[in-house]
Amino acid sequence: MEPGQEDQTRLEGGPSVTGEASAAAANSGTTAVRDGYAIDSAALDGWMREHVAGYAGPLAIEQFRGGQSNPTYKLVTPGRSYVLRKQPPGVLLKGAHAVDREARVLTGLARADFPVARVHGLCIDPNVIGTIFYVMDMVEGRIFWDAAIPEVSDSERGALFDAMNATIAQLHSIDPAAVGLGDYGRPGNYFARQIGRWSQQYLEDTDAGRDPHLDKLIAWLPDHIPPGDESAIVHGDFRIDNMIFAADEPKVIAVLDWELSTLGHPGADFAYHAMMYRMPPHIVAGLGGTDPATLGVPDEAAYVASYCARRGIDGLPGYDFYVAFNFFRLAAIFHGIRGRVARGTAASAQARSRVEMLPELARLAWEQAVRAGAS
Repeated sequence: MEPGQEDQTRLEGGPSVTGEASAAAANSGTTAVRDGYAIDSAALDGWMREHVAGYAGPLAIEQFRGGQSNPTYKLVTPGRSYVLRKQPPGVLLKGAHAVDREARVLTGLARADFPVARVHGLCIDPNVIGTIFYVMDMVEGRIFWDAAIPEVSDSERGALFDAMNATIAQLHSIDPAAVGLGDYGRPGNYFARQIGRWSQQYLEDTDAGRDPHLDKLIAWLPDHIPPGDESAIVHGDFRIDNMIFAADEPKVIAVLDWELSTLGHPGADFAYHAMMYRMPPHIVAGLGGTDPATLGVPDEAAYVASYCARRGIDGLPGYDFYVAFNFFRLAAIFHGIRGRVARGTAASAQARSRVEMLPELARLAWEQAVRAGAS
């Protein structure tokens, strides 16, 4: 699987990115199950009794406000709570909403003691509740929506950054074959395939128009891919708000939202995470324009160096290219959302706000390419 249309679905339906408070309010906690997303509780209860060790009802079902692409539910019983992730109802794009892949990567990573929720069972029979689904542990802890983490002290903020750094380095150090994920994606030529995919989508979406900075990136990126073709398990969306931290210590206890994971280039995955240093917070949660020293966190160069030391590699010579690629990828996603808005298939306020940010994001993407040597 390679990310594509599903990236747009997730972003256009997500919370506002203009601040921690608005994001938390829009995307955290549970609510009553929304219209059109009801689950047959009796059928699910029967499946749980048969497939989840230690399960005992009665069962109550709530829906998380997040999980826009794959509906996500909290299953509450007298003894404990679980999380259920399922495909959305209706006709699905080929390869999208592959919750069976999510369950597979979570199961594999657990074998390597990587911090993920334990999967209790996968149901590939859509007749049980209408779509395939899986059930995993409910992990309790802290989720931070703002990369600046204003609610903690400077010393703890630095330790939280170090925990994120250690976690992504651990992920990229796992041997995919050793955890049953050797065929989880297409190894090799990651940048060429991704640049080609996003360029084609951009050029074919005539409803969204053209952007001069994206035009220049499409011409420049394919001819300047750095040497080296390393492959690892990559998350695809490794952001601070996709992690659960322990309530009482700066430790990542679960990484969430694996729907974009695959085998890919670890440098690209890390750069997507680290581009928070260059990303203005009003576009996507980031630290752009902020002096890291005032927050008690390492600067970008030190953060990259820590990652490399943990992985035992001698730097990331293609790092600026990796960042430019990720800005381009995000801008291409926003461009796709603009096309969906133009066609009337993405009318939410969040989708429109992303359209408004596209020119600035495309300009920033080209600026990253200039840092990498473009002219």
